Amino acid sequence: MTKLPYLNLGCGDTYDQRWTNIDFVSAGPSVRVVNLREGIPYPDKSFTVVYHSHVLEHFPKEQAPRFLEECFRVLVPEGVIRIAIPDLEQIVINYKKCLDDALSRIPGAKEKYEWMLLELMDQMVRTEKGGDMKKYIADTSKNNDKFLVDRWGSEVTRLFKKVRGTGEEDRTLHSSQRRPLYRRAANRLKQRVIQMALGDEYRLLEVSRFRNNGEVHQWMYDRFSLCEVLKGCGFKNPVVRTAFESAIPDWSEFKLDEENGIVRKPDSLFMEAVR
Repeated sequence: MTKLPYLNLGCGDTYDQRWTNIDFVSAGPSVRVVNLREGIPYPDKSFTVVYHSHVLEHFPKEQAPRFLEECFRVLVPEGVIRIAIPDLEQIVINYKKCLDDALSRIPGAKEKYEWMLLELMDQMVRTEKGGDMKKYIADTSKNNDKFLVDRWGSEVTRLFKKVRGTGEEDRTLHSSQRRPLYRRAANRLKQRVIQMALGDEYRLLEVSRFRNNGEVHQWMYDRFSLCEVLKGCGFKNPVVRTAFESAIPDWSEFKLDEENGIVRKPDSLFMEAVR
């Protein structure tokens, strides 16, 4: 298969095999394992397109420019960067509307308000996997599934199955990346020894590990702040896009931000710029 000069960073399990796909953990044989905190392991001017979806917010604010400078470095002149991130502006607008509706005692508004507050805060402050969002999704009494799908699209439908125990187990890791049983047993024993040695301090270690494992959001962006940081890294002409439009040739056939007319992550801000 002929590779396109296109790079997908932090691709997870959403990627096109014709692209170069890299992530911290491999979701398949077409994904190269790379610690993106240490840079992008390709020469200058290697790609005409660099894309990443819901990756930038996981870098601390002070480290984000360095990551974007790496994106700039591996792009050819006039190459395109496309970024999808949670849209802080729309989160705030929805939060305010749901707050007003909840104060007005509109039926169902309280549950929507609770979710928007979680979108705003939980992914930044959580200290355990899934945080309070996971608990909210597991609680079917909220009766708020349509609103969640409107906000998070297919991502939340997968979480319904996983969190509520109605679907297959999570297969985020490719089989080649799963640890053998004896290693998992050894790791559990190691953790018990550390827990016994540290006592009450073990919880602090757990929280520190979690906060540094890449799940939490380290910063949030809107169309102004993302535009500013891109320009600060040397990019030109930042422009807001939809999931369906792009300066990337044949964008729709790659099915990265949408598929069959359905946006994969409706809560996203999509922005492109040129090197």
